[in-house]
Amino acid sequence: MSLKNQPDQPNANSVYETERLIIRPVSVEDRAFIFELYNRPKFIQYIGDRHINTIDDAENYIKNRFLPQLERTGFGNYLVVTKDSNEKIGAVGIFEREGLDILDIGFSLLEEFEGKGYAYEAALKVKSIGMDDFGLKKISAITSKDNFSSQNLIKELGLTFKNHVTLPNEDEELMYFETE
Repeated sequence: MSLKNQPDQPNANSVYETERLIIRPVSVEDRAFIFELYNRPKFIQYIGDRHINTIDDAENYIKNRFLPQLERTGFGNYLVVTKDSNEKIGAVGIFEREGLDILDIGFSLLEEFEGKGYAYEAALKVKSIGMDDFGLKKISAITSKDNFSSQNLIKELGLTFKNHVTLPNEDEELMYFETE
């Protein structure tokens, strides 16, 4: 029996909460927000250009990249929403990435919400979901060499720098971190 058919087990539709945040699976209805987030200059600089040039591109990205993993594994990319104002502020998730043997935790926030501890709060919760609820033994993280705030957050999450990696079809050498 799969996890999603068992009562009280996390599944692709599970919604999680922290003290200040609601963390829910990204859906097609979030296409305008994904379009905005993925086209921010810092996202493109530090994470990469995903070539999402229209709202329709964002919808297709969600349908083709996020939803299949969510359906298959029960976890994936989550939207981060503030409890107090119900505002979409970013995304966090655990991803299958070509070129990495261990699932990768990733996060991004709109710049106006950085520096408030939201990314750490959301990423810590998603790390817990992956390891405690879904039984992942290890989680990895990658970041560019000049993204110091992400490097610090990754270390705060308990991941340790292991080496440098270059993902398939990419040129940039990235820093690779992993849980012990």
